[in-house]
Amino acid sequence: MTTFRIQTSARNQFVEITDQVRDAITASGISSGLCVVYCPHTTAAITVNENADPDVVHDMLLYLNKTIPQNQTGFRHAEENSDSHIKASLVGPSVTLIVEDGEIVLGRWQGVYFCEFDGPRTRKVMVQVVG
Repeated sequence: MTTFRIQTSARNQFVEITDQVRDAITASGISSGLCVVYCPHTTAAITVNENADPDVVHDMLLYLNKTIPQNQTGFRHAEENSDSHIKASLVGPSVTLIVEDGEIVLGRWQGVYFCEFDGPRTRKVMVQVVG
């Protein structure tokens, strides 16, 4: 297993981590199998989406923030980050990717993203490759 850290710079932010995932696959020495990318934080997530047009990330964050605002009336969690927990649960803590010929199988425009919903913070991402 490979673990790496990410320093985010905003409360809500998507950070592309495709290269770090590729590095973890290479370090594993496994050429065919599955790769799990996991985030052990309750206010952050992992997703796969378009990495060619930065407007996609902008639009996703715009929609999530509009749909689940930070100061929603009625939230009771004392840390005042209930929106972050909801966003993280909706996106999910992990993705499973196919590894073939030592590379992750992604579509032409896809990338792997770490999703920060309660930053800025230093976060941990874990990558496990199984052959």
